[in-house]
Amino acid sequence: MMMKIKDLVRRNIIDLSPYSSARDEFNSSNDFIYLDANESSYQSDLNRYPDNRHIQLTKLISSYKNIKTENLVLCNGTDELIDLVIRVFCKPAVDSIITLNPTYGMYNVSSKINDVENIKIQLDKNFQIDIDKVISGFNSKTKIIFITNPNNPTGNKFNKDDILKIIKSFKGIVFIDEAYVDYSNESFLNKIYSYNNLIISQTFSKAIGLAGIRLGVGYSNEEIIYYLKKVKSPYNINSLTEKKAIESLTKQYVDIDQVNETINERKSLELKLKELDFVSTVFPSNSNFLLIEVDDANKRYKQIIDHGIVVRNRSSVKGCENCLRITVGTPKQNKILINTLKKI
Repeated sequence: MMMKIKDLVRRNIIDLSPYSSARDEFNSSNDFIYLDANESSYQSDLNRYPDNRHIQLTKLISSYKNIKTENLVLCNGTDELIDLVIRVFCKPAVDSIITLNPTYGMYNVSSKINDVENIKIQLDKNFQIDIDKVISGFNSKTKIIFITNPNNPTGNKFNKDDILKIIKSFKGIVFIDEAYVDYSNESFLNKIYSYNNLIISQTFSKAIGLAGIRLGVGYSNEEIIYYLKKVKSPYNINSLTEKKAIESLTKQYVDIDQVNETINERKSLELKLKELDFVSTVFPSNSNFLLIEVDDANKRYKQIIDHGIVVRNRSSVKGCENCLRITVGTPKQNKILINTLKKI
């Protein structure tokens, strides 16, 4: 059953006339003399604004993902997309979102910035979705549910049927953050053509290995993409980011060999971590990191830092008490890590 997306969008966004540049009005060419945007007229590699429509990059991503260009929007990292979605659908001080905790922290940060209530629903003891709690948490003011799959900081993927139940039963927007999807091979991307309340986010920061360029991609039906593009800042993807992304995509989208090596290293690291006396649990992972429970996370975190290795202390997060999150490194880095952990 298709939803009336327009009924979910804030009235001021529906009425908004988006920013438009002269170059949005025609197919630009290097042969033109550009005197429209008050840029410096003296030639350099970066004296012109980037292509606001990102035509070449959008076509490349569309081809790799087998998704129509009309069904994607490029963002300055997934964080910009999260903020855009909240601003499009949630009225400040009126509407709410749901997050499944523990989860990625920027959903909560963006909701607070936009004065939108975050209804936090705790995952069960196995870090799976408590579907009854989620469904009972729906109300008329709840506009968005954020699901990170595979989840961060826990690393595991959720039961597919539970996610589908949420998509089918929720009368709002379901946002699935697939930052780590290349390590799990279970994407909901093709579902955007079946459910018009679904938004998928993916990133260049993880398996593609380009965290430094800050590039995220949102996928959804044409109507939602239209509203997101109305609200996003003009020229939000800079020229250097676009150039680097195009270079990467021209070679390959994801280095499968590197992904497979990371998965194999994760499995090896999991076994070695389980042998350590101070590690009580190594949680299952479908990502490029492991969450471990230790005897004293603050103590172990400091010891690891003192040996020149940085991990993430997640012990202050509800449900992750005494837990450390460890990114799977290269074989050499993982060997150094294990040797260090054996000494502390």
